[in-house]
Amino acid sequence: MLQNLKISNIAIIKEAVIDFNNGLNVLTGETGAGKSIIIDAINAVLGERTSRELIRTGNEFAEVSALFSDINTGVKSVLEEIGLDSEEDRTLHIMRKIFADGKNVCKINGQSVTVSMLKKLGRALINIHGQLDNQNLLNEDFHIDYIDAFAQDDVYKNEYILAYGDYKEAERKYKSFIENESEKARKIDILTYQIEEIEAADIKTGEYNGLIKRRNFLQNAEALLSYVNAALQSLDGENGEGGAVSALSFAASSLQNAAEYDDTLKSVSETLTDISYSLSDCVSELNNFLFSADIDPKELDVIEERLSILETVFKKYGETEEKVLEYLENAQKELEEITFSDQIKERLKAEADEKQAVMQRTADKLSEIRKKASILFADQVSKELAFLEMPSIVFKVVRNKTECNENGQDEIYFLISANIGEEPKALSKIASGGELSRVMLAIKNVLAAGDEIQTLIFDEIDTGVSGRTAQKIGIKLKEVSLDRQVLCVTHLAQIAAFADSHYLISKSEKDSKTFTSVMPLEYSERVNELSRIIGGIENTDISKQAAAELIDFANNYFLDKK
Repeated sequence: MLQNLKISNIAIIKEAVIDFNNGLNVLTGETGAGKSIIIDAINAVLGERTSRELIRTGNEFAEVSALFSDINTGVKSVLEEIGLDSEEDRTLHIMRKIFADGKNVCKINGQSVTVSMLKKLGRALINIHGQLDNQNLLNEDFHIDYIDAFAQDDVYKNEYILAYGDYKEAERKYKSFIENESEKARKIDILTYQIEEIEAADIKTGEYNGLIKRRNFLQNAEALLSYVNAALQSLDGENGEGGAVSALSFAASSLQNAAEYDDTLKSVSETLTDISYSLSDCVSELNNFLFSADIDPKELDVIEERLSILETVFKKYGETEEKVLEYLENAQKELEEITFSDQIKERLKAEADEKQAVMQRTADKLSEIRKKASILFADQVSKELAFLEMPSIVFKVVRNKTECNENGQDEIYFLISANIGEEPKALSKIASGGELSRVMLAIKNVLAAGDEIQTLIFDEIDTGVSGRTAQKIGIKLKEVSLDRQVLCVTHLAQIAAFADSHYLISKSEKDSKTFTSVMPLEYSERVNELSRIIGGIENTDISKQAAAELIDFANNYFLDKK
């Protein structure tokens, strides 16, 4: 139940705090006072699409918060789905702040959430009926949704949607394969050529980098050998004489002799001896390098030719040996699939047929549920309409079988005949504004009996009705409010008279600004408000008496029924 609503900077509402109650909550007031703005605020806090234009002029943001009590298991389930815990006292607080730059801040029980999460939760909390619902009722494309909502066939519908999606994907693969069959020969030629070219290149991982290194050696061999010979000459001299090794060896030998007379030279002697040995090793390594250097001028041409082949393959099939080999593997696999295309075509066809059979079974199951629901739905709506002063109406649910689509294999639409002897026709062709409002109320009442939503909101359900019919609508709203909370915006005294809680929406001006206030009414204030609705400009004794009689009738109506 919606217990409390706080509104800040929404349109002409600067600040408003409304405490709602169980039963039927009615909002009345002059046209333009701000009744619809309250509905807009509720829509906003429920996560529905809204506009920054809703922000009161001169303010940077608007804010709406709502406190709910006694939340049911359905709301708790949605909280679990979006990863939130429910409060132990079964209360729920939601808040939405809308900024002028289009940003939103949303919170559920103090935890930040997205607008989509807020919207998902909002649809489990409140069901709002407004003028858009009447427009949807005129659009036959929406009629199947009413039957599904009445049938509560979500499990079967979701099963069908999955089966339909599986079939469409299998069908797409099969058709795509068939369409590409004409390209078969050309594709085989291309893949065969690519495979042969890669295989002829005999790609080996790491070969390219090795060839680059070898080419660099051969291109710089002359300079390299010259530098090595120069180093060797400096170290070893001519035939081992006159080089650094010979000189260092003589120095080390001299210090060894000197160390026999002064042991403080022993350390230097040992160091020079080690260095002498190291230099000798260097000379040996340089000699080995020169001896093993394999320099063939023709090899460079061979390397250049091999690198050219590799680079050509890289340019076509991948930047590295690994990528080229991966391309080769995929090409071989694709060629194999095309080669065995008949088997693949048969397999894809079999898969599509199997998916279609599953889809058809689920579609038949869903259709059967809708068939039974349509009969019961038409009967219950007709009873509701008879109570709402349309006793001669014929309300029909027409169900035709179609090819399977995203909604199943059913085409469903409503027909009515408001007068005896007239053939039922589409709502859009014969329903007046008042009739449409009553049909919508009847449908809402029938659907409400089967769902768990605790709060229903009716925004101007009284369009096009008056007198006895309006009173019947008030009775029906009161009946609905006996086991759930109902909020109703109305212009009719006959409906407002049935309120358990009555709120007056009024508008005033101060400092060249417009302000809207919301005030709960006591009995005498209710009489004045209903008198205003009945009488117009002035509240006369007669209009006040009529208002009091309406309230007394409403109060006694359900007492008499008990």
